[in-house]
Amino acid sequence: MFQNGLSSVFTDQLHNKIMLNGPPQRIVSLVPSQTELLFELGLQDQVVGVTKFCNYPQPGVKAKKIIGGTKDFNFEIIQQLQPDLIIGNKEENYQAGIKSLEKDFPVWMSDIVNVTDAYAMITGIGEITDTLPKAKNLVVEIKDNFSSLPAFPLLRAAYFIWRKPYMSVGQDTFIHYMLQAAGFTNVFGHLYRYPEIAPSQLQKVNPAVILLSSEPYPFREKHIREMQEICPSAVIKLVDGELFSWYGSRLKHSAVYFTRLRQELATHPACT
Repeated sequence: MFQNGLSSVFTDQLHNKIMLNGPPQRIVSLVPSQTELLFELGLQDQVVGVTKFCNYPQPGVKAKKIIGGTKDFNFEIIQQLQPDLIIGNKEENYQAGIKSLEKDFPVWMSDIVNVTDAYAMITGIGEITDTLPKAKNLVVEIKDNFSSLPAFPLLRAAYFIWRKPYMSVGQDTFIHYMLQAAGFTNVFGHLYRYPEIAPSQLQKVNPAVILLSSEPYPFREKHIREMQEICPSAVIKLVDGELFSWYGSRLKHSAVYFTRLRQELATHPACT
């Protein structure tokens, strides 16, 4: 909480202390899902810089200064913007760049593995931007949406984020927890991070469902045929990667999407 005339100290998800003299008025966001969250919290006028991957919300985000990518910041542009707060993420940004920014600016970092971390991130950003009531209401809305998810029969699934080489998701990723929320058992859940998967490994685990994400690799219809050759009996679906991996306000829409996805899969004999 901010108090008139007094500095306030906040703790980010990496346990760093950030001191501000008042609510930030010039914010640079280094993460697309957190950029969208800032707009959701009504901070569109305070956001002055975003990455080239920050596409939401349209059209508002297009009016903001591009500061480079999530892993290649343009420090000169950031210096010109003179932010009084920078918001980043441990996984999506690179440590050397963050350390450089911390020398000149307050930097609040998120560290997210599961939905509990996501809720803490939303409220943490709400605290440091003086929008805590809106942030708390958003968390309640997201929790209510997830609590209304039907109890789906568990389906063994493989989720792919990359091609050449094929890469899936392990147990210590946000996507793994979202798969669980959608009623899937991650067949590569015994692995960690984003493991490379050989076709022979995929054949061995023989998932009922293969989910091909829209990001970061843009899987398309032609890749369904490619996967079908590896696992002829599996049901293969293209899925919206943002609704499985974005941990900001987009979570409002994930539960409805998961319900629709499971209803579509229920029409396949292999998933009954």
